Amino acid sequence: MKAITLSKNGDIENLIVKEVARPNLQPGEVLIQTKALSVNPVDNFVRAYSQAMETYLQPVPGEDIIIGWDVAGVVTETGAAVKGLKKGDEVFGLIKFPGNGKGYAGYVAAPADQLASKPSNISFEEAAAATLAALTAWQSLVTYGKVQKGEKVLIHAAAGGVGHFAVQLAKYLGAYVIGTASGANREFVLSLGADEFIDYTKEKFEEKIKDADLVLDPIAGDHVLRSLDAVRPGGRVITLLSYFEGPIAEKARAKDIFTHRLDVVSNGEDQRHIAALLEKGALRTRISETFSFDEMGKAHQQIATGKTRGKIAVKVDF
Repeated sequence: MKAITLSKNGDIENLIVKEVARPNLQPGEVLIQTKALSVNPVDNFVRAYSQAMETYLQPVPGEDIIIGWDVAGVVTETGAAVKGLKKGDEVFGLIKFPGNGKGYAGYVAAPADQLASKPSNISFEEAAAATLAALTAWQSLVTYGKVQKGEKVLIHAAAGGVGHFAVQLAKYLGAYVIGTASGANREFVLSLGADEFIDYTKEKFEEKIKDADLVLDPIAGDHVLRSLDAVRPGGRVITLLSYFEGPIAEKARAKDIFTHRLDVVSNGEDQRHIAALLEKGALRTRISETFSFDEMGKAHQQIATGKTRGKIAVKVDF
């Protein structure tokens, strides 16, 4: 089968299309013929940096290094212990994250319990893009954030992959939603359901917002210190890239704020919740650009800009 392998860490020219053997199935796995993939910032980091590769990919010595976790496709084979899925089923999910998902391939071996059925009203591209990013939003706002109706939720990078799902999800949960992004994304963020928009290039959000019940902050570094100023005493702050230590931890304790740095993990039950929201139109994947499988390098370059609106997808049609 065709796959994109990583010859070594570095630039996009190290992503090499080659023929590799189809994966062998474990009893609890299904074999998916890949129809679409999605690319996230973590894919870019894993490609570029060996430390990120060891942390997230956990490659097996002697095997081809194949990045990728966001997959949608058709079941072609089922393991002996699989129940509830059969050949011909259309599925999607975040595969073995963190771990050796090997998503950039024509066929992917996936644990059946990490998958959801693809709703018939969405494309494979829309499904593939509603995996890692959508699960991050779900686990941030539902699993750990426990957002309740009527609460005020501040979402940073609201036009991005995680952010655009988070705005929609928080609104679905009944929250008053404030999104931050650059001014060029104002209408996009408001179209997602945000009640209020803050242009971070012109305004300091912590001067406008002092009483958020929850802040979702996906930005690295000490940006979270400003988010702590925007949340009420006793509120919650969920981060994706910042750690709660040193002055950050001290500030959070002083305001009695619940804090959590999210490490998203594959979770079929969560994925099925997302599938249900997609099916009834409460959640929509916004895809700004679609690449072919052979254009994976261009997809990585786009993600590296940090300016992708919504998601990008990769179509697999061979």
